[in-house]
Amino acid sequence: MASSGPSLDDCLKLLRGQRDEQKLAGLLLASKLCHGDDATAVLKVYDAVGACFLQRLILTGMGKGSGGFRSGEDKEAYLRLSITLLAALCRVPEIASSEDMVSKVPLVAEIVTKSSDPSIFEECYEFLLLVAVASDSGIAKFYQPGVIDMLASHITTLSDGTRALEFAMQLLQLLVNQLSIGFVISENLPLILSMVTLISRQFAVLQNAFKFDALHMLTSLLSSNNTMFHEALRTMPSNTWAAQVHVGISEILRNRVVSAEKLQALLLADLMMSILGVNWLLNQIQLQHDQEIIPVDKFVFLVLESSRVEVAILLNELAYLKYEPSSSSSDALGIIIQKQQNLALSFSLIEKIIKLLSNVSDAKDSPMKDSTLTKMVSGLEETINLIFDFLQDSKDHGQRKGDDLLAAVRIVGSYLAEVPIACQEKMRALLGYLLSVEGQDETSYLLPLWFSPFYSICFLLPWLCQITMHIDGCKALASAGGHREIVECLVNMVGSNSQIVNDKDTVFLACDTIMNLLLSRKELKDWIEWSDFVNLLHALIFWNVICFFRCVLLRKLQGPIRYDDGFKHLLLGVGLDIRGVSSKPIKFRPKFSREVVSSYCKKFKSGTHTFWNDMFGELEYLKDHSDLHQIISAGYCDWADRFPSVRNAVENS
Repeated sequence: MASSGPSLDDCLKLLRGQRDEQKLAGLLLASKLCHGDDATAVLKVYDAVGACFLQRLILTGMGKGSGGFRSGEDKEAYLRLSITLLAALCRVPEIASSEDMVSKVPLVAEIVTKSSDPSIFEECYEFLLLVAVASDSGIAKFYQPGVIDMLASHITTLSDGTRALEFAMQLLQLLVNQLSIGFVISENLPLILSMVTLISRQFAVLQNAFKFDALHMLTSLLSSNNTMFHEALRTMPSNTWAAQVHVGISEILRNRVVSAEKLQALLLADLMMSILGVNWLLNQIQLQHDQEIIPVDKFVFLVLESSRVEVAILLNELAYLKYEPSSSSSDALGIIIQKQQNLALSFSLIEKIIKLLSNVSDAKDSPMKDSTLTKMVSGLEETINLIFDFLQDSKDHGQRKGDDLLAAVRIVGSYLAEVPIACQEKMRALLGYLLSVEGQDETSYLLPLWFSPFYSICFLLPWLCQITMHIDGCKALASAGGHREIVECLVNMVGSNSQIVNDKDTVFLACDTIMNLLLSRKELKDWIEWSDFVNLLHALIFWNVICFFRCVLLRKLQGPIRYDDGFKHLLLGVGLDIRGVSSKPIKFRPKFSREVVSSYCKKFKSGTHTFWNDMFGELEYLKDHSDLHQIISAGYCDWADRFPSVRNAVENS
């Protein structure tokens, strides 16, 4: 026997009625007849009720409607009904992607911020999430001015464990992922800053699985290399967001969580220090009265120890994976690459902490306790020794190319630059090998004319410059043949074929290191020869010409400047004056043909003449560097006697 109750057709007739009372009765009937999985029935209901009625209903509930509906005590009931209806209809993707529903995103965002009825929050955020998921135009609506700002002020008030918070966090994830795909940061900077502030607050206060969602969203946003974005973060009026990130990272590292989440927390710490500086680790603000604050030195120690643990595990795993017979399979290679990336992250963090400790140790009012500093230095030395073992193992297996090896050389160089006397025995045994290490793709992204390895030498130069101030360090470098590697590196940085952006600090470190060797050349005669430096002399002549003309141009455009470039390179050129050398080695070097020498000497003479004339106007500077002027002049006079070809080229130019 057929049911005598109302049917869907009866419901649709009411919804198509002319009077609002009919439509409201039809909606009540529809809530009993339609189920969420019956998309066909929901679509019929949506078509029958009409977009105009839905718009009037929601505006009346917001207190913006006029005519047709009763106001006063019924307003909140209309608002609840409209939000419930919107959420139910949008469970059908076809409806959620419609222009009508997309246009309601700002209205629902406004409702969320102004409503005093928490019972509607869940369905509001469900509606917003469904519209964002359904179409590109839906998610784009959230990036319109004011929408995210309205939601940001409200999401932070949602209670843990509620469905509203769950929907809100899913919505934020969707928005962040869309930003990461290719949003133009410069055009949406206020929006992204609002999201960073919002997510940072959630990261600090949430104590459930959503905390990890917030962690991943922050790392995704802050991974951007956009300089405008970084500068905006550094100049934000309040640093509360940075303190909230501090709190969130501390809570994750102090608790038992899976390794992958700890690595994400370490990545976020590394990003924060890259953007705000290494001293961010020392910043601490109590955000809530009942909040447990970890002391600054313990937090720094916690980050370091977490990084050290990851390094120890990853080095061990990589040493096993790289030399196993199955390591050539595609799956194994993928695992190795992932672990190398994680290792590079841990290395980066440790390197920043090394820099931080260097700054703190020189400060008068250090926030770090001496006992904590002692523990950290001891831990660092232990980790550096592990890295040396990893490098020794790689050397024994004939491996000298890999980003993990290059990263290992970098962190060793950073550590030894601060503690030059550490690990002397291991370092000297591996010095020649370390200078030969290359990145995995170094030869492909360096131009064909460039020499490789390059970066490993640059990473070690701060340490090499220090140890070569003593004869033992000079002997260690020269006996390993490292002086030839540095000469070649310097030639490629300053020579005529150089096409990479100049790094003056690295150039000067290389110059100082070679000068240190030349000053001890008598004790190093068993290892160094004049022929090792001839190409460098050619490169220095070219570089001096460039520096001189640049100095003269800047002098005319900008007024008084300093000429340290020219001094540094001319002084090194004088240092190449090795006793007993004649012009023969020059004549028979291809790069020092008569035409080349004549051409460069002409430019050299013209450039130096203009340079010194210009310098006499800087009396104080000239007085401070008169000794260098005398050395350069004396050096050339000595060259003129012992290198007739050079003298003739200068005199005839």
